[in-house]
Order: sequence, then structure tokens, then C-alpha cells
Amino acid sequence: MMVKLFDIAYARSGDKGSDSNVGIIFKNRDLYLWALDNLDTEKVKCHFRGIVKGEVIRYELNNINALNFILKDSLGGGGSESLINDAQGKTHGQALLKMEVELSEDLIKGINEQS
Repeated sequence: MMVKLFDIAYARSGDKGSDSNVGIIFKNRDLYLWALDNLDTEKVKCHFRGIVKGEVIRYELNNINALNFILKDSLGGGGSESLINDAQGKTHGQALLKMEVELSEDLIKGINEQS
């Protein structure tokens, strides 16, 4: 079944120079373990095609069931540097939560369970 990341996770994002970072915190351990295998840098870069000009780097935060993505060269020079591009990394978390992903019925049933 297709769901949006919004249904299974929370996000926090920001910017530093021309890069942005997006932290995705999953609602439970099972969803995080699913994400380790299913939410990779290629999928994130594809979701942000047209925005991310550089590489995407993923960091795993096992102790808090989270992934942190660095989106290189995603702000057109930086939120405060560009008068033409009004890019802000703080919007990228909400944008990533709109990504649709496929989950098994078992994972969907346990979305709101703590683990």
C-alpha cells in the first residue's frame, strides 16, 4: 500500500550555505528498519530532482530511529546569498514528507505502535 512519509515519520530541516539537511524521524523501530533498506540517497535525490545539484549523503541515527540526509548544492548558493533564488532549507523537511512509499500491511497496522 502506498503512503506518504508524512504518515510514518516526522521531519526537521535546515540550511548551511548552499546545502540543506533533512532529518527524518520514524514513528517506531520497525518503520526505521524498513527505511534503512528502502529510503536511500538515490530515491531522495530523485524526489528533489531539479533542486539538488550535488550529491545526497545519508547518515543513520540508530539510537533515535532517524535518518539525516545532506542535500549538497540544493539552495542555489544559500538562503542568504542569493537575491534571485529565495531557497530555504527549512522547507525541505516538509517536502520530503510528501514522498510516497510502499509499505506492507503489517507495517501500516503498526504505524502508531511504539517500539
